[in-house]
Amino acid sequence: MKSHNIRNFCIIAHIDHGKSTLADRILEFCGVIDKRNFREQFLDDMELERERGITIKASSVTFNYSTAQEEYILNLIDTPGHVDFTYEVSKSLRACEGAILLVDASQGIEAQTVSNFYLALEEDLVIIPVLNKIDLPAANIPRVKAQLNEVFGFKEEEISIISAKEGKGVGGLLTRVIREIPPPGGDESFPLKALIFDSTYNAFKGVILSVRIFNGRVKRGDKILMMQSDTTYEVEEVGILTPEYRPLDSLRAGQVGFLCCNIKDPRKVIIGDTITLYSNPTDSPLKSYKKLQPMVFCGIFPQNSSDYHMLREAMEKLILNDPSFTYENDNSISWGPGFRCGFLGLLHMEIVQERLEREYNLNLILTTPSVVYIVEKIDGTREEIDNPHRIPDVSQIKKIQEPIIRANIILPIEYMNPVVELSKSRRGKFIKMDYLGKDRVMLELHLPLAEVVVDFYDKLKSITKGFGSLDYEFLGYVDTDVVRIDFLINGKVCDAFSFLVHRQKAYQKARSIVDRLRQLIPRQQFVVHIQASCGGKIIAAQKISPLRKNVTAKCYGGDITRKMKLWERQKAGKKKMKQFGNVQIPQEAFIEILKM
Repeated sequence: MKSHNIRNFCIIAHIDHGKSTLADRILEFCGVIDKRNFREQFLDDMELERERGITIKASSVTFNYSTAQEEYILNLIDTPGHVDFTYEVSKSLRACEGAILLVDASQGIEAQTVSNFYLALEEDLVIIPVLNKIDLPAANIPRVKAQLNEVFGFKEEEISIISAKEGKGVGGLLTRVIREIPPPGGDESFPLKALIFDSTYNAFKGVILSVRIFNGRVKRGDKILMMQSDTTYEVEEVGILTPEYRPLDSLRAGQVGFLCCNIKDPRKVIIGDTITLYSNPTDSPLKSYKKLQPMVFCGIFPQNSSDYHMLREAMEKLILNDPSFTYENDNSISWGPGFRCGFLGLLHMEIVQERLEREYNLNLILTTPSVVYIVEKIDGTREEIDNPHRIPDVSQIKKIQEPIIRANIILPIEYMNPVVELSKSRRGKFIKMDYLGKDRVMLELHLPLAEVVVDFYDKLKSITKGFGSLDYEFLGYVDTDVVRIDFLINGKVCDAFSFLVHRQKAYQKARSIVDRLRQLIPRQQFVVHIQASCGGKIIAAQKISPLRKNVTAKCYGGDITRKMKLWERQKAGKKKMKQFGNVQIPQEAFIEILKM
């Protein structure tokens, strides 16, 4: 089929605006799936995605669509909507010429709607605005149309109205895709130039590459060169996703498909790399993806240290289809060998943990989430610190800087004041406010990232009764006053509990954790002292009383000196136990403190 009859497009939207449901209806409408094999969120192949009702991984599918005049090949990519998975959206957009911008007719424009619109605009894609969920009683079509006009400049006649759940308007939307989204460019006679926009690992075939062909042609038996990693492989299988893997003779300019090259080492694959023919290479590679910096860091350790190598292999495979996840070796006094991992946000961290545990059958422990601080020493050197134990001694530090983000929060007007108060309590700074129609506003705030990553989003949803939405981007670093809190159990530092915090909140957090540890650590045969230390000074302390044994129970009557001798002997024994004994901290205590 000619490239003139190919359309590559994706669906972008805020979380829970109906992207996966629309993808289901399109596949049903085009006869890709029948009712017997149908399931909700058909393209979401992870059990975790269907459980949570969200898309975590962008999923692509190729299918045929026939009109009265011609037959077309459509390549559809369903993308995630949560801010933590923006990287999945950005890399999917590079494989398309157009995007369907989906907006919930009851919710209206939200934070990721704005963010994804500008991502598509940067890639110079044709954007088709669509109002979804018009079947809901709360749908307000005129209000949301006015928002689309005011915020993005779409005219009323440009906005399609559909119900993905009921299938209303899906046929008309596909007609618009054929008519308005341009066919892919490129020339089959040019040297091969293909983009790796995703990959996955198969136990039998090795790494399976998802590719978009921009120029040339690739077939089975071709020797290809990955230009960025400078490695060569022979193509063993080529084809398309329908959504099952369907082998073809070749892939040509304009098509989206997959390549199998028996790549067994996942570390050899770079998402965003350019593929060309080894015998006839292209002159210049495609523009690679902008590497995203992780925003949140934490340690991941196996509960059983013998699982360390299994955890390493699992991470190497996981990073194939999630390149925004990073890891490096780490070692803890409490947990032994493990990894220091970077994530784009807390949800991203939770998803990675669950995938490692479910898909690779691992039991894991995660340390307290933290962000990257920059420490400037007195000698002028600068260090990036993402682990509390790597921070230098106070006497060597000239200043510490923390990351600041620009947060865009979209919410109903009546919740504006509580949200501003929430941001002030998190050391935030109000910048400006824009009205989106008559009843919604977009607040721009500057906030320390450390104050956002833990529970800011949950608090925002609670205050706004679920109507608030958050999108953020990294701005830079500013000077701050951060201190490290260490926790001592009978004078011994327990490194698993240490964390960095702003000085004005140090006492409050230290006190709450010390009090909680007193409840979680079981009583011993001796006194247990729990202390929180900041800069060498104890700022909070608690004591767990020892278990008492009545050593004088067997004494009755007689001289009091008999009992006094037994008490003195018991006191000496407990002193020796305290000196040499170790406090056994249960696993539940570590997990409970990490939740705090």
